[in-house]
Amino acid sequence: QVRLVESEGGLVQPGGSLRLSCHASRIIFSVVNMEWHRQAPGKQRELVASISSSGTTNYADHVKGRFTISRDNALSTVYLQMNSLKPEDTAVYYCSLPELRAWGQGTQVTVSS
Repeated sequence: QVRLVESEGGLVQPGGSLRLSCHASRIIFSVVNMEWHRQAPGKQRELVASISSSGTTNYADHVKGRFTISRDNALSTVYLQMNSLKPEDTAVYYCSLPELRAWGQGTQVTVSS
């Protein structure tokens, strides 16, 4: 069974930056698509960014230009670089392997002054 383990999130001031990572094990990582989702209190979980096995990326409108998803196949890891963070980015962030419906454990990102 595939396992997805995320790095710790944290508390960041508005305008700050944070990088999340997600390591996948027990899978040939290079052949799968990966996604980042987030869920804020009282809201539905939403797709933030995706990256295909070939490296094609897509972003939700409200993170476009601020967030970057990337992958390192040698390390079986997907990253989410978050810049210019806003309070509305506060949420639990989850990585996902959609083809296997697998999810990371979730990590809290709080943007506040």
